[in-house]
Amino acid sequence: MSFWTNARRAVLAVSVLLALQAAALADVNTIRARVEALATADFAAKEAIVSELAAMGDATAVPALRAFGDGDLQLRKSDGKVVIAVRDGKLYRASDPITGEDLGEVDRKLLDKIRVNNNLRRAVRAAIGSLTLLSKDPGVRRQAAESVLKSRDPGAIDTLDEAIAAETVPAIRRLLEQAKAAAVLQTDRPEAEKLAAVRVIAERGDQEAKDILAAVAASAEGDVKTAAAKAIALIEQTLAMWAAVQNVWYGLSLGSVLLLAAIGLAITFGVMGVINMAHGEMVMIGAYVTFMVQELIRTSAPWLFDVSLVIALPLAFLTAGAVGVAIERGIIRWLYGRPLETLLATWGLSLILQQAVRSLFGPTNREVGAPSWMSGAFDLGGLTLTYGRVWIIVFAIAVFALLVVVLKRTAFGLQMRAVTQNRRMASSMGIRTTWVDALTFGLGSGVAGVAGVALSQIDNVSPNLGQSYIIDSFMVVVFGGVGNLWGTLVGALTLGVVNKFLEPYAGAVLGKILVLVFIILFIQKRPRGMFALKGRAVES
Repeated sequence: MSFWTNARRAVLAVSVLLALQAAALADVNTIRARVEALATADFAAKEAIVSELAAMGDATAVPALRAFGDGDLQLRKSDGKVVIAVRDGKLYRASDPITGEDLGEVDRKLLDKIRVNNNLRRAVRAAIGSLTLLSKDPGVRRQAAESVLKSRDPGAIDTLDEAIAAETVPAIRRLLEQAKAAAVLQTDRPEAEKLAAVRVIAERGDQEAKDILAAVAASAEGDVKTAAAKAIALIEQTLAMWAAVQNVWYGLSLGSVLLLAAIGLAITFGVMGVINMAHGEMVMIGAYVTFMVQELIRTSAPWLFDVSLVIALPLAFLTAGAVGVAIERGIIRWLYGRPLETLLATWGLSLILQQAVRSLFGPTNREVGAPSWMSGAFDLGGLTLTYGRVWIIVFAIAVFALLVVVLKRTAFGLQMRAVTQNRRMASSMGIRTTWVDALTFGLGSGVAGVAGVALSQIDNVSPNLGQSYIIDSFMVVVFGGVGNLWGTLVGALTLGVVNKFLEPYAGAVLGKILVLVFIILFIQKRPRGMFALKGRAVES
């Protein structure tokens, strides 16, 4: 091959490269010109510009469009340049809408916001979806497909065809096909193609699919209308089934919360027969210990925030347990055999503890953050499960299992069961029943403190936190069987599920009243609950 041949090829390659660069620069300049035009156009013209940018198929316009939709695209008065301006303290941080170059800080008075309305925001979302369908990031492609599915924009069909052909992730390809089907149903394409689109949407089987098909059934005719109506009926059946499953899940979630709140009460009430109205305040103490641990971590060791709950658990158990032992030694032990006076004393004590917390931390709610591993949610079939609730259910089961092991496999547990079944016989066998009472009360209070750590993730941390659960805790303990952990487990889950199935029909308040009436009637038949303790002399 001659020198001149190589030279000609090199010159040709450079020419092609320069031509491509020139074309790319021309595209960028066109995009910039259209973005600049947004500053002076009326709403109708702005919508046309957004459509033009989407039709160009160049993702370079995405940052500018996103800023426009968010209200961050502004006109700099000093030179008439359109910039992205985001509030940064008292000033605004400006950047180039095309290149992203930092343009420094700008005073708010030197900016004019480019106005946007809801119709434009919808058009922007659809345009961004179209422009990001071919992104290298699967997460971006998924979001883009969901955006196009919601907008049902027929103008995105060609881009969707290209994206479907290139997609390698099955779940995203299916989502792209659904987005295309939704767009096809907004066109005048042949009936056969629309029927195929109805089938694709029907396979999705969720509320979004139902809404899409409802619009089709309202406007279409003939076989398409019939197919859409049949698909809607099937989707409604599917949604009803998943709604029932979702109610069971919510019931189990509520039941796990009730279990955490009641399990400590089941121990103290079962062993000593003490009606402890201050049990809810032990839960509150655990929640405030969690708050203090997180505050200390935020100020001194923020990198430990994700393990803040793990650190708070033993501290909450020890703090609430120590308070419980002090209560038993200082008040409860003088009132055994006098249930009414015990109830009044612990009720007064609960008011004192609430006021003490108000004096120390104030009456307002305190923020307890969720670590990253408890944040977010995931879908399982037609269910949406939050990580926080899943972890609380796992935690409740773990606490229950640990207590079962303590009661069944340790010397302390054996002594507790002995005192529960026959206090006098246990005392005659050398068991120090007074210290069993104190340690049992401390154990029950400590478990309530641990429950407070979990409840701080789903409820407001305030001086009234414990009052929200004390009545429900007593209902769980009485329904399940006083002093029986398995009864407490079954009772908590049963009442949780029943509550969630009653709420949609009777409301939250009436639902609780109906549950209370049911428990009263149940106790008339089984005074000792579902799982009554058995022994020679089980004390009431």
